[in-house]
Amino acid sequence: MKLEGKIAVVTGASKGIGAGIAKALAAAGATVVVNYASSKSHADAVVAEIQGQGGKGVGIQADMGNAADVTRLFETVKDDFGTLDILVNNAGVAVFQMIDDLTEDAFHQQFNVNVLGYLLAVREAVKLLGSSGSIINISSILSTDPYLASSVYSATKGAVDTLTFALARELGPRGIRVNSILPGHTNTPGTDGNFAGELGEKLIAGTPLGRFGEPEDIAPLAVFLASEDSHWVTGESIRASGGVRGVGY
Repeated sequence: MKLEGKIAVVTGASKGIGAGIAKALAAAGATVVVNYASSKSHADAVVAEIQGQGGKGVGIQADMGNAADVTRLFETVKDDFGTLDILVNNAGVAVFQMIDDLTEDAFHQQFNVNVLGYLLAVREAVKLLGSSGSIINISSILSTDPYLASSVYSATKGAVDTLTFALARELGPRGIRVNSILPGHTNTPGTDGNFAGELGEKLIAGTPLGRFGEPEDIAPLAVFLASEDSHWVTGESIRASGGVRGVGY
C-alpha cells in the first residue's frame, strides 16, 4: 500500500493501459479518479472493479482535448478531495494515415488530445499538486520508432517525450517529478485487430520477450513512478516494450 492516502487522476482510464494503471494505483492504496471522454459504462466497470477489490475510485467525465472540460475535471478534484498527488496523462487519439491521405482534422484531433491535452492537464494539476507530486505521461515507442502511416501520431508522442523533460526542469524546483512511459506493442481495445495475422507474427518475432504486452505489464512501472520509490527519478522516458528496438519487423 505504498500509495496509501494519495489522490490520483488517470486520464483516458476507461479502457486499455489507462484502466490497467488506474486499477494498479488503487491496489497500491491511492484514491483514483477514472477519467473518461465518452465510455461511461467502461469507466463505471473500472470503478466497480476497484471498489470490489477494496479500493477507492470515482469516474469523472471530461474531454481532455477541451480546455473547459479539463478545468472542470480538476475543479471537481479540488472540491471533492482538496488536493492531488499523482497525474497520469494517458488519454490519446491515434489516426494512421499515409501522407497522401493526411487531413487537417486528423492532425488537430491528435495534437489537441495527445499534446495540448497533456499540457492543459498539467497546468491545472500543478495548482493542486504538493511538493512530492508525480506526473506520468504515457508516450509510445513510436516516438522514436514510427510505424508506416503514423507520422502525425508519432510526432505527438515525440512531443510528449520532449515536454516531459521540459516540464521536469520547470517543475523540479517545486518538488514535482515528471516522467514518461513508452509502451511497446500492447493489447488494448484500441489495437484490437491491428496485430492480427502476418503483421502480428512479425511484431512478436521482433520482441525479445516473445509476446505482446498487456496493460498489466505497464501498470507496475506507473506505480513505481507514482511512489516514493522513484523519488530521485525525473525527466526520464522509460520504455516498457518487451525489448523492442525499431518497429519490431
